Amino acid sequence: MRKSGILKAGEVPSRLTRARAAALSATGQLPPLKKVAEESQKNPLRANSKRAVSDDTYLPHKKRAILHDVTNIRCEKTYRSGLNPTENQAKKRKLTKPAQPDDSKPVKLSEMRLRSSEDVMCSVKLEDNEPIRLTANHCGTNNNLLHSQTSRVDSQLSVSEKKASQTVADKGNISELLDVSKHPDVADIDADFEDPQLCSLYAADIYDHMRVAELSRRPNPNLMETVQRDITPSMRGILVDWLVEVSEGYKLQANTLYLAVYVMDWFLSKSFIERHKLQLLGITCMLIASKYEEINAPHVEDFCFITDNTYTKEQVLQMESLVLKSLAYQLFAPTTKTFLRFLRAAQACYKRPSIELEYLANYLAELTLMSYGFLNFLPSMIAASAVFLARWTLDQSNHPWNPTLEHYASYEASDLKDAVLALQDLQLNSNDCPLTSIRTKYTQDKLKCVATLSSPKLLETMFSR
Repeated sequence: MRKSGILKAGEVPSRLTRARAAALSATGQLPPLKKVAEESQKNPLRANSKRAVSDDTYLPHKKRAILHDVTNIRCEKTYRSGLNPTENQAKKRKLTKPAQPDDSKPVKLSEMRLRSSEDVMCSVKLEDNEPIRLTANHCGTNNNLLHSQTSRVDSQLSVSEKKASQTVADKGNISELLDVSKHPDVADIDADFEDPQLCSLYAADIYDHMRVAELSRRPNPNLMETVQRDITPSMRGILVDWLVEVSEGYKLQANTLYLAVYVMDWFLSKSFIERHKLQLLGITCMLIASKYEEINAPHVEDFCFITDNTYTKEQVLQMESLVLKSLAYQLFAPTTKTFLRFLRAAQACYKRPSIELEYLANYLAELTLMSYGFLNFLPSMIAASAVFLARWTLDQSNHPWNPTLEHYASYEASDLKDAVLALQDLQLNSNDCPLTSIRTKYTQDKLKCVATLSSPKLLETMFSR
């Protein structure tokens, strides 16, 4: 390290503070920095560009090139003119002056956008979005092409203006547009369109999509006879009954249970499975459904624990990969719980919402999860049948099906006959059925003990057209 003292001629310290520079200037020992500046101009980019804050040496900033128009398609003449900064500045000054209107010939908005003496940009076809490449000779001189493009823009603008004006005129008639029912006895359950959480504007389209999806994403109703050879419908029912206990133990959502059963049935429709791996499939489907539906899903170790560590974490993850591949990683599927929106149509018949009706319909719908025979019915039909039987259980004075339910469910009473009768057998067969998880769940006071209710015999005339 150099000791402080008199510097040699032409020597500059590596770190020169302002105090040090003032002292050297006073003694006349500060040499001129001309050589340093010349050297910095010769090598503006050094290996180490970092410098001290107090360093008086200065590296000139690299000048940035002029930013031109970044349009991908450009005429050659316009491109060359964009490289002249003097001409660009002159054009900018011209643009700041107010344009003088020509009263002799009105100029359309589209023509003002497309016409220019020197900066005519290449047009784009409005129909197929294919670029029209113009050379320097054609640029700004092809008037026929320019007028054709101008007329197309005018037509597009006129159509958009008409749509905009029509939208403004219809803003005051939203209630009329939302009147989906022409029958005077059909209540509009989507009338409260001001609540964004109800999605009233899109509810009809959403459930139309659900109706299509339940057909395309439907498990094989004959999977036990065609695919599986080592398991039986009773084994499937026992597994579902155990999954209900698992969902109650971890306080999972009802959508998680429905989706887990659906994923299991879908896998059983596609792949053969051995008997000793059926429970592994069940907890894996519950794991997948939890990840899809729950905010805080149980961990893999939790599902291994509830099986008394019969299966390892690696086995669960391997099965998860197989199930997801069979689903093609498409977990969305409308279930019976999805179509229980029919309860909203049923509640429209009451002055006050019936809590018992909601719990009873959910109870009847969950009973069908354990029954293999209900794979023959679509989820929307099961949901409609659950609402039908729940209304009949609570009130025998009125017909359980009305025009409002028929409108939103898209089922007549005669269409629901087989499903309703099969569902009533499940409801009344409470003593002989060994699977009691769902019944125990709905005998709680918080669920109004709807599992203890029974319904009278259904009459054949109730399903007549």
